[in-house]
Amino acid sequence: QVQLVESGGGSVQAGGSLRLSCAASGIIFTNYVGGWYRQTPGNEREMVAKISRGGSTEYADSVKGRFTISRENAKNTVYLQMRNLKPEDTAVYLCNLKESGADYWGQGTQVTVSS
Repeated sequence: QVQLVESGGGSVQAGGSLRLSCAASGIIFTNYVGGWYRQTPGNEREMVAKISRGGSTEYADSVKGRFTISRENAKNTVYLQMRNLKPEDTAVYLCNLKESGADYWGQGTQVTVSS
C-alpha cells in the first residue's frame, strides 16, 4: 500500500520560514519525480517545485529564490524549505510522487501566512 505522509505545515508571520516533509512508503522512491503543489479554494492546483530522480529542480516563478526542494532517498522523503513567506503563499500544500504509469498524492498540509 502506497502512503505519502506530509508534515511541517502551520501558521507563520510574513517573513517567516517553514519546512514541509513528505515521507513515502510502499514504492521504490528513487524511481519517482517528487513535487510540491498548492491549492487555494476556488483555484486550480499549481506546481510549486519539482525534483527529478537525479536531483534537478524546477520552481514556479513566484517562489524562486525563496523555496528549496530537496530529497533524501535514504529516508524516502521529499522536503520543501520555505523562507521569506508571504501571505499569498497561504494554501494547502500537497506532495506528489510520479513516474510513468503511477501518480500519488499526499493528503495535504495547511500553510497559513499572516501579514
